[in-house]
Order: sequence, then structure tokens, then C-alpha cells
Amino acid sequence: MRRRSFLKRVGVGLAASLAYSVFAQAAPQVRWRLVSSYPRSLDTLFGGAEDLARRVSELTGGRFQIRVFQAGEIVPGAQVLDAVQGGTVEAGHTYGPFYVGKNPALAFDGGVPFGMTYRQHNAWMLFGGGLDLLRQVYADFGVVQFPGGNTGAQMGGWFRKEIKTLSDLKGLRMRIPGLGGLVMGRLGVVPQTLAAGDIYPALERGTIDATEFSGPYDDEKLGFYKVARYYYYPSFWEPSAQLSFLVGQKAWQGLPKEFQEAFQVAAAEVNLTMMAKYDAQNPNALERLLRAGVRLRRWPGEIMKKALEEAQALYEEQAAKDATYKKVYTAYWAFRSEVFRWFAVAELGYEAFAFPAS
Repeated sequence: MRRRSFLKRVGVGLAASLAYSVFAQAAPQVRWRLVSSYPRSLDTLFGGAEDLARRVSELTGGRFQIRVFQAGEIVPGAQVLDAVQGGTVEAGHTYGPFYVGKNPALAFDGGVPFGMTYRQHNAWMLFGGGLDLLRQVYADFGVVQFPGGNTGAQMGGWFRKEIKTLSDLKGLRMRIPGLGGLVMGRLGVVPQTLAAGDIYPALERGTIDATEFSGPYDDEKLGFYKVARYYYYPSFWEPSAQLSFLVGQKAWQGLPKEFQEAFQVAAAEVNLTMMAKYDAQNPNALERLLRAGVRLRRWPGEIMKKALEEAQALYEEQAAKDATYKKVYTAYWAFRSEVFRWFAVAELGYEAFAFPAS
């Protein structure tokens, strides 16, 4: 009796094992390649793509694997959108404002001068209609976009010489891409576009006089403080800098539904955790930079005011000649106005007292 009961249990277990084995063999196996706009050394920026790949694998029992490549391994960092659009790879992790030359409205995917902060931008994207608007823009390139992390408010850059007045900006050669570069250009700066790995050599050789990149944690890794000692704040051109995961439409449509869900969940996690990492990493990095002799400077008021004036003029000029840009800009600025009023009451009311007091 016991023998028959034991054999029965063994038979049921064997059947279940065989059934699972057959299921596992029949289940879809997907292998993607993802290119990043950043080098592996920038572990938080590049790490966002690695975190996505790891979570997608975990959520699908290893059946959906994404191999991540750093900038330059398959394509240069500024050509990620092109690689996804052309089908060279299935996915990419990049920064929308890199591609304003293709469509100026893509600036609003990442962050714009005097725009919204990380939390405000996230609110617009997820609950204010921003994601739908930007996906319409990306659709023209055959790409689906997913928010994929943020640096938060960045720093205002590294300068060889102290900047005291507007006139000190005249003729200054500065690495600053996107709308930030256009605004600084209107202040007399000569904007340059360089990939992360090319910035330090250019600054060291004197090919450029200044650069911006991100915040203390990343900037320390790139070594800018060794050749430019003045560190300005804030980055009025990037109060938020959202990265995005881009997926080719055909690749996305070919994914099983459960894999699509896994990808979206993983991207949402990265969009949250990257900002948390930076908030934990930047304070200590700034302290180390200051101990190394970096001279922290706040932008003079006249420069901030003139930059705001030029940014608003630039938006209006672009909106007057580009219907798509106008649609996105109008929606973005309307949401900004509403959310600024709320933050001015709760957040700023608290911060104006608590931050100086500490």
C-alpha cells in the first residue's frame, strides 16, 4: 500500500517535472541588444541600462535577455536613436535633447532651460500627458519611448576662469549640447557638442574653456576638477535631465505581452532608483571635490536673468515655426505654471527655511 502510494507520488512529480520541462522549452526565448549613450565608467548612468536588463531577466525567469553595450562599442553615444531607428539594435538608453537636430521637440523629453524639476517632470510625463505627446514625436522615427532615469537638477559646469559678469561669457568655448547650448550661445558662449569620453582631453588641451556634464558624482569620475577649478551652480538649462529607453516599434510589437509588461516594470524601477542613487551619491562627491580645492560659485543674478529672457524668446521663436514643437511646448509650459504654484507653497516654503538653517 505504501509502495503504491510512493510510486504514485513519484509518478505525479515526474509528470509535473516533464510538463515544466516541455513548457520551458516551448516558452519564447528573446535576446536583445541595447546600446547606451554613456561609458561603463559612469556607473549610475550606464548602470541604469544594466539594471533594466537584470530586472527583465529576473521577471521573465531568464527567458528575456538584454545585452548592454557602452557608448562606442556598436555606435557612438550620440547615435543611439539612429541605431534603434535603423534596426541595428532593438533598444537604446539615451537622452532626448541629444537629438534636437532631428526634432527640436525632443528637448522636452529630457529637460529644458528653466523647466521643471525631476518630480515635476515625472508628474507631467506620467499624469500630465507628456508621455503621450513625446511618444507621438518618437513614433516618426519608428521608436517607442519609456522614461528611464533622471539625474535631477544638475550643476552649472566647470570653468577655467571665474565668471563674474555677462561679458566674461563672450567668446567662451563651452561643451554644452541641446537647448542649453542654444541659450548660452545667445549669451555669447560658443557651444560645443562632445561625447562624455572626449570632454576631458578637450578641456585639458584648451580646445574648450569650460564644460558642463551632470553633477558631482559623475563630474568627479570624469576628472574635470583637475583642469578647471571653478564649479558653478545651478544648471538652469537642466533642472531635470530624464533619460529614456528607446525600443524599435517592430521589436516592441514582436514581444510577447508578458515580456512587454516586464520591460515596462523594469523601466519604471530604473526611473525611480537612478534618482535615488544620485541623491545618495552627490553629497559626498561634492564634499570630496571641495576638499580637493574646487571653488564653488553661484551664477551671478544678471546672467540668470538674461538666460531666462533668452530661453523664453527662443521657445517662442521655435513655436512660431514648428507646429509639433508648439504643441509640446504649450502643454509643457502650462503644466509647469500649475505645478510651480503648488511647489512654491509647500516645497519652497519648507526649503527656504530648513535648507539655510542646516
